[in-house]
Amino acid sequence: MTAVPLLVAPPGLLTSMRPRQWAKNVLVLAPLLPAARALDVDALTGAGVAFLMFCAASSAVYLGNDVCDREADRAHPVKCARPIACGVVTPTQALSAAGVLLLVAIALALSRGPQLLLVLLVYLGVQAAYCLRLKHEPVLELASVTSGFLLRAIAGGVATGIPLSQWFLLVAAFGSFFMIAGKRYSELKSVGADAGTRRSLTRYSESYLRFAWMLAATMVLISYSLWAFTNGGVGAYAVPWTAISIAPFTLGLLQYALEVDSGNAGEPEEVVLHDRVLQVLGLVWVVVISIGVFTR
Repeated sequence: MTAVPLLVAPPGLLTSMRPRQWAKNVLVLAPLLPAARALDVDALTGAGVAFLMFCAASSAVYLGNDVCDREADRAHPVKCARPIACGVVTPTQALSAAGVLLLVAIALALSRGPQLLLVLLVYLGVQAAYCLRLKHEPVLELASVTSGFLLRAIAGGVATGIPLSQWFLLVAAFGSFFMIAGKRYSELKSVGADAGTRRSLTRYSESYLRFAWMLAATMVLISYSLWAFTNGGVGAYAVPWTAISIAPFTLGLLQYALEVDSGNAGEPEEVVLHDRVLQVLGLVWVVVISIGVFTR
């Protein structure tokens, strides 16, 4: 009787850790690109540590959140298949794994110093508040999820020792808010306020969330453009590559907004992994920015 659950639990546990969501942690690498010319082994090592730290920490948060939401998830048309909700993984197994992952994350943070540990603790504190209360409060739940992305970017700067400009932080903050507001808009449009398991959705309207993600998109574009224009080429005949990068950046923003407006951005990582146009625009942006960095 007990052999089957023990055999089934490991793959179910890995699914509950949501390894596909680790793509979000690539944000810790964002500070590396503008400073590519000055990178050294220590900075690259720090970025790797920060990435692994957030993989462990975010998976621990997902496990804890799924334990808290297991009853509500059973009433959801999609989330009912989650291993914890359907009983493949027990709450004890999930919380034990979460504890181990937290210890790993703390050890990784300490390997780079107390400042990275502080960023990790702030992230865990906000996520704990989100799981226990904030996810039911409109606006505050948007801000708390957004902070998780912003803290990833900050952790990348702290772990690598690269100073972060105010424009970079604004782009990271409003870009994250854009994705989260778009995610809620897609959820509301696809499952409705009453069909979902988020109580905060009952307080939102499609028009409000459309206003929120459009406002965030505008702020992202303004902040990025200000950064691009103040970090252009030097000299009378220098090509302003960072300014040119505004074009693919804007097109990428519009492509993602198309998915949001269609109600298909409920899982942002799925959009990024499967939208070929968005991937091509992202590659063009990386190439243009790289040329600008190395020819500055």
